[in-house]
Amino acid sequence: MGSNKAGETIYMIYKTITYTLSPLINLHLRWRKFRHLEHPLRWTERLGQPSLPRPRGTLIWFHAVSLGEGMCVVPVIKRCVEQRPDVTVLMTTTTSSAFEVLKNLLPCGVIYQFAPVDTPTAVNAFLGYWKPSALVLVESELWPNLILSASSNGVMLAIINARMSIKSFHNWSRPIVRPLSSLMLSKFSLILPLSNVQAINFQLLQASPLIINFAGDLKLGTEELVNMSKNMKNMDDIQEKIADRCVWMASSIHEGEDEVMLGVHRALQKKHPNILVIIVPRHPHLGHEIALDLQRKGVNMALRSHDDTLTSETSVYIVDTLGELRQFYRLTPIAVIGGSFLPGLTGHNISEAAAAGCAVLTGQHVGHFSHMVMSMQRLNPLSVTQVSGGLELEAILNNLLSNPDILETRRTAAKQAFHGMASGVVENVWIQLEHHILRKAHAEGG
Repeated sequence: MGSNKAGETIYMIYKTITYTLSPLINLHLRWRKFRHLEHPLRWTERLGQPSLPRPRGTLIWFHAVSLGEGMCVVPVIKRCVEQRPDVTVLMTTTTSSAFEVLKNLLPCGVIYQFAPVDTPTAVNAFLGYWKPSALVLVESELWPNLILSASSNGVMLAIINARMSIKSFHNWSRPIVRPLSSLMLSKFSLILPLSNVQAINFQLLQASPLIINFAGDLKLGTEELVNMSKNMKNMDDIQEKIADRCVWMASSIHEGEDEVMLGVHRALQKKHPNILVIIVPRHPHLGHEIALDLQRKGVNMALRSHDDTLTSETSVYIVDTLGELRQFYRLTPIAVIGGSFLPGLTGHNISEAAAAGCAVLTGQHVGHFSHMVMSMQRLNPLSVTQVSGGLELEAILNNLLSNPDILETRRTAAKQAFHGMASGVVENVWIQLEHHILRKAHAEGG
């Protein structure tokens, strides 16, 4: 009781501060719109202002921060639409990049809006208009106004694929904010953590063990998403042009990692003259910077966003577009997953490449993806290879490109490990949501 009282006091302070700062936050949103970081027409949705009508009946709200989290929840939303046709599904994210990709993947009838910023005015306007019966958060979105206002309005709460980074856990564990995190977690009816470690973290923040269940990692549901994706432009043409070449991909590359990958590629060219590297930057603007640098150096490269022609002389193909990564994994036998080669980075999803049958390599800095790496390696040690840097990466890539049998063994191992882990994950999450959240929410909303 004392902890709840302390949490409520801290929340009132937070609520007052965010209410006072609302004008500045609104100005910040306008500045982001000016810099093309918010949707040019629909940015006011971030202030809780709707752009679509609300259908009658029960409405379930799924919220993910950005593209990665949004992608992994799409198969669950698909289940919801199929199994609960009498329920309206609302999907929100915070980023325009997520919107551009997800709008083409969501099932018909799903309403897409941008999520409100965490100010009392925006959140209350959003809740007052959409009146959701349940809110399903993806991964780690703990916003006090959102969670506590939703709870006070009778909205059932769940977190799926629940995780906290080490930094977030330490921040929420600080004495001054710990009562607030405990208060928020007390409002949830279901938490599905990514791993035992994450489950312990939530319990240490005083989430009830009774609401914590396990269903697997939704980011392993990527194969279903690949099948839902539309064919991307020129894929057959690209596949034909690279069929007789040595090809490898460096995906989700961050600034600084491009130098590592291109250095490795230059070294490999001496042994494999017909080699091609496909570079997929994590953020498209980095692709333009890489392209300009390569042009200055006289490297034969092609930029996908410019529809540059891929020829037999092209050495580097830069895919600076959104929503095509999974399709490109199907074109390459080897995938090096970025966001993992420099200190301070925390890795990216390796299961997408494994699902496509790539030999999978990654760096040492994999953050919360470490559980996925270890789980796949337990199933088959050859499924994922972690390397310490450029020299080791060069040696392993050379070995794979020089030995087709070894490459095929690694590809098969990755795909088998993926299927071993992914089996039933989406269905498991759906069953947990149906049992703990949707039945009760539908009964109360109906």
